[in-house]
Formats: sequence, structure tokens, C-alpha cells
Amino acid sequence: MVNGTRKRLELVTALSTNSMGEAERLGSMVVGVLALQGDFAEHAAAVRRVGANVLEVRTAEQLSRVDGLIIPGGESTTIARLMIAYGLREPIVERARAGLPIWGTCAGAILLAEEIVTLDRPGLRLVPMTVERNAFGRQIDSFEADLSPGVLGGGALHAIFIRAPRIRSVADGVEVLLRLGPEMEHEPVAVQWRSLMATTFHPELTEDTRLHERFIAMCEAYAAEASRSALAAAGGSG
Repeated sequence: MVNGTRKRLELVTALSTNSMGEAERLGSMVVGVLALQGDFAEHAAAVRRVGANVLEVRTAEQLSRVDGLIIPGGESTTIARLMIAYGLREPIVERARAGLPIWGTCAGAILLAEEIVTLDRPGLRLVPMTVERNAFGRQIDSFEADLSPGVLGGGALHAIFIRAPRIRSVADGVEVLLRLGPEMEHEPVAVQWRSLMATTFHPELTEDTRLHERFIAMCEAYAAEASRSALAAAGGSG
């Protein structure tokens, strides 16, 4: 299965390269979307709606060129396996530890967690939280809910939960951005730890771009700091 998927992904790598070239010509910040499996196309479309450049990431070389990375929803076991097969797991971890903004949605949130209930291969283990896969039940148990906007401001945020995980616990210092209503005892469904965000639902499937805007602002700050650091290094090298 992995070999077959690898061949299919290699056929579309050129598309990512073209997107990368366009972003470089524009000379602006680039948001990467991990494009191994899942609804990466929907995330890419949402990023473009907000006005940012996007690069579908399938190789470590492409990862090195982005100012932030979205890990989409999909099959967490499949994405975990493909990250290893394509040599992306360790580079993602290294860049995250160096401050790269990363946002995981649904399966992506699972993979970011330090502790994952019922995942048979290693995730990224970056956010100090415990997540349980498929914790609401089967596909038929998927649901939608209006969330209080919290730090995002504005009106209620409509959230789509599809075979969603649950955040069972978070460590001190993890900021809870959004919670589910009283029927779910106000459990966290969106959190942030330093430059890492995780949401258990699918913001890319609605027209509400507030979470994408928040993440893109994090990427812009990261890119600006990286540019300042590069200029300082260049100025001090002569």
C-alpha cells in the first residue's frame, strides 16, 4: 500500500514544484500543507482565500521552503506511516522545535499530541496533551456544533466534527482557544502550545477563515523573524 501511494504521490510532486516556483517569484511568505493524504486541497483553498501563498508539501526539500505547515484531517495511521516512508517525520519535528508554526486539524491534531490513545505507530509528539482517536464514535456519529468564539472574536464559530478525536488532557501552559458547549462539559477542541496549534474539527470545510487567519499571522511573524535573523547574520559576516 505504501509503495503504491508513493508512486501516485511522485506523479504529482511536479505540481508542488510549480506552486513553489510561483510563490518564490512573488517573494512572500509561504504556508505549506502536508499533502500525503486527507483533505489537504481544502486547506490549500482556504489559505488562498485568506490571500497567502500555499505549497503542497510532499518532500523534505519542499518542507524547508515554508514558513508554516498545516497537517490536515484524514487517516492518522496512514499519514503517520507516509511521513516515515517519505522521510518527513524527523524534518517536521526538527523544524517545529526550531519554532516553525504547525497546525494540525483532526488527524493532524492526533499526530501532534505527545500521547495518543490507540495509534499503532509514532506521531510527532510535539504538543503536551493526550488525544484519543475516534473518541466520539463511528462516521455516523459525526456532528456539527456552534462554538463560542473565545479569543477569535466575532460570532459563533461553526465546527464540523468527522470521526473526531477528543483532547483528554493538556499540560500547564497549553492555551485552550475553543471549547465545546455544556453538553460536552466544555472540553477543549482547539489549543495552542507555543507555535503549534491543534483543532479536533475541520475549519477548512466551512467558509469561516478565522483560524486560518490566526495561523497565517503566526507564519508571517515567523517569516519576519527569520528574515531579520538572516539580515543580521549577513551584516555580521563581513
